[in-house]
Amino acid sequence: MRIGTLVLIIWLALGTLAAGQRHYFDDDKPGCAKVSTTAVTIVAGPLNYMGANPKVKCKTPEPSK
Repeated sequence: MRIGTLVLIIWLALGTLAAGQRHYFDDDKPGCAKVSTTAVTIVAGPLNYMGANPKVKCKTPEPSK
């Protein structure tokens, strides 16, 4: 179980590093797509360095007029 935890921590650390290199943490007021893309990039981990570039598009509902 310890080895699995260590692998998971390294996996997420590499994903966080990739998100940082893509400047996903620079925005002061990120929207739905930016937050989702950042999360997916972190979860993708080292796959980012093998060519994965996850992107998420989303629209938040607007209030009716």
